[in-house]
Amino acid sequence: MDGKRKDGMRPGRRAGLRAGAGLAACWLAGGGLLPRPALAQGFPARPVTLVVPFPPGGGVDPIARLLSEKLGKAWGQPVVVSNRPGGGSSIGTGIVARAEPDGYTLLVTANTFAMAPHVLPRNLGYSFDVQRDFTPIAMISSTPMLLLAHPGLGVKNARELAELARTGPPLAYATSGNGSPMHIAGELFNRAAGLSLLHSPYRGVGPALNDALGGQVKLIYLGYGGAKPYIESGRLVPLAVVDERRSPLIPDLPTMAEQGFPGVFVNIWFGVYGPAGMAPALADSLNAQINAALREPDAVEHFKQRGELVVGGPREVLAKATRDDYERYGEIVKRFKIQAD
Repeated sequence: MDGKRKDGMRPGRRAGLRAGAGLAACWLAGGGLLPRPALAQGFPARPVTLVVPFPPGGGVDPIARLLSEKLGKAWGQPVVVSNRPGGGSSIGTGIVARAEPDGYTLLVTANTFAMAPHVLPRNLGYSFDVQRDFTPIAMISSTPMLLLAHPGLGVKNARELAELARTGPPLAYATSGNGSPMHIAGELFNRAAGLSLLHSPYRGVGPALNDALGGQVKLIYLGYGGAKPYIESGRLVPLAVVDERRSPLIPDLPTMAEQGFPGVFVNIWFGVYGPAGMAPALADSLNAQINAALREPDAVEHFKQRGELVVGGPREVLAKATRDDYERYGEIVKRFKIQAD
């Protein structure tokens, strides 16, 4: 026995994640556990670029633009958002991996960063080592993933869905594509519930959401931030939180585990990385500046309206989350033989 749980997580990792989240909360609430270091002398002396490896308008883009505004104001230098999509995020990610480690080129991305090496074909160019080739700077925010249904399906929770799926016609779930976090969530639920829900991959969240809203496909996995307006309008019915515990953003919605499906959880978080080789003092001071921006009341409200929780915290919070997700999702992808298009 190697000491692993059925969900692929070794004993103690969940406690470690909770401890990391608690450390981040203390950091933000207390204004930093350590005195905030000043930026390196003379930095920045020219514009700083925040590379987003996705198209404008997605979940990462507004985060980068908020940081651009806040940091640019604090530094008195332009902070430019550069959207560099393509290659399953490998184009933008590669730009940062190859940049000078001087703090002038940073990556703003989602935790698909830690999954991509496992699911993307190497011929797309994603050959980076997410732990060796980057410097973790700061965790930004998180949002829970949800399983949602079209109201016409007539189910109110994951248990009712499982019962219907075992006795009714075949059902499919929509995702943003093969190898996506939503796809991983669907496979975990199928395994935990003993189901064979069909995977219906789309080219992005937008098309998947449109068909779910229209009832062409009855189920969809979606982050709470994207699902929030459709839950409030009654156009989608939340069935479960696909996370380890309930979210304060939607506290009345039970987790998959609470409904009898343990091990079904997929994290969604956003962070900032630099190239490998950054001086620790520079990385620490960038972390402190980002945390200061996240503590500003309008930033907190911004994330609340987006259906996200501010995380922040020292650099180790992001470093640990990256390590844990890389290992866990690597095991899951191998088990289910998942690969992106």
